[in-house]
Amino acid sequence: MAHHEDAAPSDIFAGIDWGGSFHQLCLIDADGKTILQKRFQHTVAGLGQLREAITKHPGHIRIAIERSEGLLVEQLQQLEIEIYCVSPKISARARERYRLATKKSDAFDAFVLADTLRHEHAHWRPLSTPSTLLARIRALSRDRERLIITQRNTENRLRAVMESYNPAVLHLFSSLDRDISLAFIEQYPAPEQVRRLTVRTMALFCARQHYSGRTDPEILMERIRPHMLAGSSGTNEGKALTAKLFAAQLRMLNGHIGLLNLELSRLLQAHPDTAVFTSFPGIGDIGAAALMAGMGEDRTRFPSAAALLAETGLAPVTRASGRTRQVRFRYAANKRMRHAIDWWAFVAVRDDPHWTGALYETARAAGQGHHRALRGIAARWVRILWRCWQDNTAYDISRHPHRREALHQAQNLNPAKITARAMDPEASMA
Repeated sequence: MAHHEDAAPSDIFAGIDWGGSFHQLCLIDADGKTILQKRFQHTVAGLGQLREAITKHPGHIRIAIERSEGLLVEQLQQLEIEIYCVSPKISARARERYRLATKKSDAFDAFVLADTLRHEHAHWRPLSTPSTLLARIRALSRDRERLIITQRNTENRLRAVMESYNPAVLHLFSSLDRDISLAFIEQYPAPEQVRRLTVRTMALFCARQHYSGRTDPEILMERIRPHMLAGSSGTNEGKALTAKLFAAQLRMLNGHIGLLNLELSRLLQAHPDTAVFTSFPGIGDIGAAALMAGMGEDRTRFPSAAALLAETGLAPVTRASGRTRQVRFRYAANKRMRHAIDWWAFVAVRDDPHWTGALYETARAAGQGHHRALRGIAARWVRILWRCWQDNTAYDISRHPHRREALHQAQNLNPAKITARAMDPEASMA
């Protein structure tokens, strides 16, 4: 078997089928012949043996693995060897090249990764090793996202508990996860306690919590009176304790997220790319951290704006066959970056009503849905972001004539209407 035309005779290709306890390593040469097929434990000794097995062979070594982060990847990056992250969908389709049956094994999967890398490495880009600062930002940003998910789930559980025995609390303040809402649940967990409240006790409670909602205590009492329902005495006693526990857990999560926000802001001040991202309307520190974590520092990773649009799910997928042509939503994308950019577009509509908001209003008037309109806006901004990121320069409105002209004509727009439409996706298009 002749070696692949893009591979030198001395090249070696490795495929690693990673797991929680073991990792399967397959090494093949430029002709596709298997050099090594072995399993290693996910321990200090095992990973040391894995690194030794890779580096003891002379020649240019490349590694394919179905993940882009984690302890194993970071251990391999220390070897300064090219590592290619292969999508599990690509490797699943590649198995059909070798077997039509659905038979599967770790050794076979590792071989498929190695041999696919042998054929396709010229078309793929290796992972870049982030700086220590970016690695910290990336770790905190992704863990913050996990905390946000936990916070949202905890709030939903607390809401379900309150609906089951004491729903009046849910109608008191603007949001259940606010500190004053949690303090109210902790101080008045039982429906009987809520019923005994007076305007004066409500005023004293708000004063102790330094309530800044500017709502009169008498109005707060009027909000909860129609909803003073309660369960049986046994249910009330059991649920009251559960509600206090969930409220304490939600308060703790709020505090942890606040600490991560402060730490991310502090780290961003030291990173040279921060000025590029935060120069755009709608991007704050948290959004900048999420985008920087996703895009990285290697400018060659996204050689064109189209590559970045595809990675973030903003470039639609076109299917054309014969007389049929369909343009569909792109599901295969970096979900973290897609979410961060969706939020950026949403905030930009509010903060930049004269251009971004006008684009949103035009798209909605043309019949586009809320999320479709935001994707169109995001695609425009991401193209500009890519250019600034490539040039290491901050966004400059003087080089953006369409937005500059829109700001000059701002007196002819109605920012309040545009902002209201963005905040309410179900608003009519009238």
